[in-house]
Amino acid sequence: MVENKNTVPEEKEVKKLNFLEQIIEEDLKNPIYNNTILTRFPPEPNGYLHIGHAKSICLNFGLAQKYNGLTNLRFDDTNPSKEETEYVESIKEDIHWLGFDWGDREFFASDYFDQLYEWAEKLIRDGYAYVDDQSAEQISKNRMTPQEPGIESPFRNRTPEENLDLFRRMKASEFKEGERVLRAKINMSSPNMHMRDPIMYRIMHVHHHRTGDKWCIYPMYDYAHGQSDYIERISHSICTLEFEVHRPLYDWFLDHVYEEGTVRTKQREFARLNINYTVMSKRKLLELVKDNHVNGWDDPRMPTISGLRRRGYTPASIRLFAEKVGVAKRDNIIDMGLLEYCVREDLNKIAPRVMAVLDPVKIVIDNYPDDKAEEMEVINNPEDETQGSRMLPFSKEIYIERNDFMEDPPKKFFRLAPGREVRLKGAYIIMCNSVVKDDEGHITEIHCTYDEDTRSGGPASNRKVKGTLHWVSAKHAIDAEVRLYDRLFSDENPDGHKDKDYKEFINPDSLQVLTNCKVEPSLKDTKPLTHFQFQRLGYFCTDKDTTAEKPVFNRTVTLRDSWAKKNK
Repeated sequence: MVENKNTVPEEKEVKKLNFLEQIIEEDLKNPIYNNTILTRFPPEPNGYLHIGHAKSICLNFGLAQKYNGLTNLRFDDTNPSKEETEYVESIKEDIHWLGFDWGDREFFASDYFDQLYEWAEKLIRDGYAYVDDQSAEQISKNRMTPQEPGIESPFRNRTPEENLDLFRRMKASEFKEGERVLRAKINMSSPNMHMRDPIMYRIMHVHHHRTGDKWCIYPMYDYAHGQSDYIERISHSICTLEFEVHRPLYDWFLDHVYEEGTVRTKQREFARLNINYTVMSKRKLLELVKDNHVNGWDDPRMPTISGLRRRGYTPASIRLFAEKVGVAKRDNIIDMGLLEYCVREDLNKIAPRVMAVLDPVKIVIDNYPDDKAEEMEVINNPEDETQGSRMLPFSKEIYIERNDFMEDPPKKFFRLAPGREVRLKGAYIIMCNSVVKDDEGHITEIHCTYDEDTRSGGPASNRKVKGTLHWVSAKHAIDAEVRLYDRLFSDENPDGHKDKDYKEFINPDSLQVLTNCKVEPSLKDTKPLTHFQFQRLGYFCTDKDTTAEKPVFNRTVTLRDSWAKKNK
């Protein structure tokens, strides 16, 4: 074969490694890792996961998959006053829905309470921890500021024997909440405030969702987190940037329990996900739920994974979003438009096109036979021929969108108007002849005539007109409720105003409920979380509130970025 020298070889795109992948590939050269990568996703079960957690899930599970490793799911359940089994179950559901699985590697920090307690006693015996009788307020005050040294506790120099006795009595429930804490003895002059004798244990007379009433002292997150990673032999602990200043403390704790020759967890930090027009604090999301600003954690306006799922977002769209956002070392704010772009990209490929009219006005086709009904073949999805086609009923009376008609239209209005023609998608060309109005002047009917030869396959089917409208047959249409969701906040950064509460920026138009919608009959028995493109209107999803009597649909996203246009 003679080589064609004019042919330019196709270049394969080489994807650059992000900084975490570079670290892992370098670590794999160290024999101690034994070519084994073990990551973990460590949520606190004190709320529902949001889109920021979704990025972390994709990252931790994705890195493990890339390097033939495994990922643990570990619940950091060290604060029973805010934790619930409901949150545990919702977190597991969200991770599975995103397409990831942890197998039999489901753990809880509470699994390690005995080991953490033993290590705490070891630190006490070695002189690295002490029981402090000061109040939480006094401890916080005495830490001072980063520019000045902290004030040491008057109880800092208790003997190990006295501290051990007091700590065991704390465990035995002899003291009230807030009466005593166990602190690490590190450096009250450290410029890192987390190193100024941090609290390791506090007294909490609270029932734990897993351990019941076995414990009345609970480890602080900073003490339990790094130690739990070490217990599980996590090779790479991937955290968000706010934990970078915590890393010296994690290392200090590990220095006192680390066994030579074992895998010591390597913590690395990446920029957390921030998206405009929303808030990502679980505390604030909980506040929105409890104060009834939204209808629960899975309200489709919420940035929670369950809210996005109910709204109609797909696992593939969220994984694509996480990939496009990438892994950065500096915090930044991502445009909500990117997330919406990702869901459009996915739904465009998988969502069948259907007919729905949200604000109906009736058209009467005067020259169409009264008793005639026929079926029009329409393609389900032009992007995917394998989805085939369906038959759509057509009759003398149909519904179109009210805003698709104007009595006195401007020059570039290419929809229906008196004396003008439009094509009904998949059916005929019609012309408007007259309108009927009620006593208040509102249009109740539009009377038209149709050209029988313009049906698909007919002798005049290729006749050109400028406008094409969606429609449903009035005789066959199903009543439906449609919920139009918009962004929950009207401000790009609702959390960024020091002098204002973020709730002041809640968008009053974030939900519009339409109760008089008409949809084609194929949507009668649609199941929750079924995706559609309503022709010319956007992408929609069947809501869990749907019933056999009346289906309910949520708008997932518009066909285009209407928000950007609206806010220019």
